[in-house]
Amino acid sequence: MLLIISVLFPVIGGLILPLFNKIQNRKIKLSLVVLIQAISTFLGLMIIFGGKLSTGTFTFAPELSIGFTADSLAKFFIALTVIGWALVTLYACVYMKHEENEMRFFLFMFLSEGAMLGAALSQNLISMYVFYEMVTLFSMPLVLHSLSKESINAAKKYLYYSVAGAFLALFGIFVLATNSDTLSFVSNNGVNITPLVLTGVFTMLLGFGAKAGLFPMHGWLPTAHPVAPAPASALLSGLIAKAGVLAIIRTVFYVVGAEALVGTWVQNVALIFALLTVLMGSMMAYLEKGFKKRLAFSTVSQISYALVGLFLFSADGFKGALWQIVFHAVVKVGLFLCAGAVIFLYGKTEIKDLDGLGKKMPITFTCFTILSLSLIGIPPMGGFYSKWYLATASLEATEIGAISWIAPIILLISAILTAAYLLGISIKAFFGKEEKEVDKKKEPLLMVIPIIILTVISVVGGFFSVITNQFLMSVLL
Repeated sequence: MLLIISVLFPVIGGLILPLFNKIQNRKIKLSLVVLIQAISTFLGLMIIFGGKLSTGTFTFAPELSIGFTADSLAKFFIALTVIGWALVTLYACVYMKHEENEMRFFLFMFLSEGAMLGAALSQNLISMYVFYEMVTLFSMPLVLHSLSKESINAAKKYLYYSVAGAFLALFGIFVLATNSDTLSFVSNNGVNITPLVLTGVFTMLLGFGAKAGLFPMHGWLPTAHPVAPAPASALLSGLIAKAGVLAIIRTVFYVVGAEALVGTWVQNVALIFALLTVLMGSMMAYLEKGFKKRLAFSTVSQISYALVGLFLFSADGFKGALWQIVFHAVVKVGLFLCAGAVIFLYGKTEIKDLDGLGKKMPITFTCFTILSLSLIGIPPMGGFYSKWYLATASLEATEIGAISWIAPIILLISAILTAAYLLGISIKAFFGKEEKEVDKKKEPLLMVIPIIILTVISVVGGFFSVITNQFLMSVLL
């Protein structure tokens, strides 16, 4: 029952928000928003620290059923979701002050959270696919929030790419349904590996990869982020895009079996696509002049780090992917919140206009710099360990031939580009010529607190890597 309530509560909470639109006192409405998120977070923590909870299944057609199970992977993604949503909610209480229809924004923000929780807790491919589609439908309005021409076009692009990817994945689900004993997430589903099954698996990796920005289905990310409100960009980049990663993990490690895919053309082609995405995303981010759009291209690159690890189809690769999933979520949410603070206080959206802002926003840009160091992979920051484990896992994967040593080289080149396009912003902010005519504005407390917390996590998670590693290893099968 707890699992069902945890999924339904943010959905119901979001749906009642429009009823309070007529209330003029903004503090009352925001108090309700914070209360809904606080309860949702509490329910999530109850699941995380509880046992292996499970519900029955609701069968609506032969072999088609929906049910929830809180296994170790589900708890891992629930932790990312509820903590990330809680911090972004606090931040949004300030940021959305200068946006219209803020209750509508929180409505779809909570609907998206419920869909993410449902996807994480799903006990079979059918359940996960249903909630995966809901994630797209509920998060799309976050992109078109301003209802400008650009935001509407970006939302359409997000919808088209995501739905197209979901249909590719659905073809693979059809194939697996006819070539396996069950679609439940168990260690051995008795999948009969045939050329058709391999094709179906590949379409699933490509289709689910669309949500994660995998080439060639990455185009929606750099289009959607610049037009969405900063809190929405943080959720889309740091958390919602991980729905695709979750779906790939479930498909490879919980349905098909990673060992069955080792050495196949599926592995080689998937790795090539992921490595192309890593390199291309970093290069595009380096060339991009828009603040949020640069971070969006960075997301295209950095999520594919995790996909590289997953496509190695090994325990060590999975381990590196988990490290990357955690610290990319932490860092990228933090970076987008930093960008949002700049937009909120000074209205600056282009990197060329950030000169001297580090002196006016010392907390924000100090955190931005520390978070950037983690994403680059500077030891002993949390982001360093993901790159280390991914590189070593690749070098040990002899079955992929030359890709085993090409991958670490590409990861290294991407890290250098990441340093250039992120630290270049910090240098400009702290050492650029300050605009004297622009008055210094106070950084709002509710905006900097989530940024500081995320920065601390990125540092502490690396310094206490043994503890972090033990936690992540509990997720492995």
